[in-house]
Amino acid sequence: MVTDPIADFLTRIRNGQMAQHRIVEIPASNLKKNMTEILYKKGYILKYKFEDDNKQGIIKIALKYDPITKEPAMRGLDRISRPGLRRYAKPSEIRRVKNGLGIAIVSTSKGVMTDKEAKANNVGGEVLCQVY
Repeated sequence: MVTDPIADFLTRIRNGQMAQHRIVEIPASNLKKNMTEILYKKGYILKYKFEDDNKQGIIKIALKYDPITKEPAMRGLDRISRPGLRRYAKPSEIRRVKNGLGIAIVSTSKGVMTDKEAKANNVGGEVLCQVY
C-alpha cells in the first residue's frame, strides 16, 4: 500500500524521465487522472491513455522530450503538500512557479486546477505540486 499516492505519481514520472523511458504506467485514481489531464493541456506530456484492468485502472503516460537535446519537457516535479504537512493557500497566497514559467497544481473545492485558474476563479485550496 502506498501512503502518498501523489508522491508516487510524481516519482514514477521523474524516474521514467531519468531513465529516458517513452511510456510510464501508473495506478489510476480520479485525482491522478485530473493531474494527468492538466499536464497534457499544459504541454508537459506527449499523450496519455486510461486503461481499465478490472481493478483500479492504469494510466499510461507518453513522456515528452526535446527532439534535439533529448531533455525532458519537465525539468522539475516537486511535491509541496504532503501527508505530514498539508499546505493550503488562499487565492492571494498562491505563488508563481519559476516566475510564471511553471505551474502549480491545486486541489480546490471546484476541482483540481492550475494556480492561474485558481486565482482567476478566486478559489484557494491544497497546493499539491509544482511542475516546471
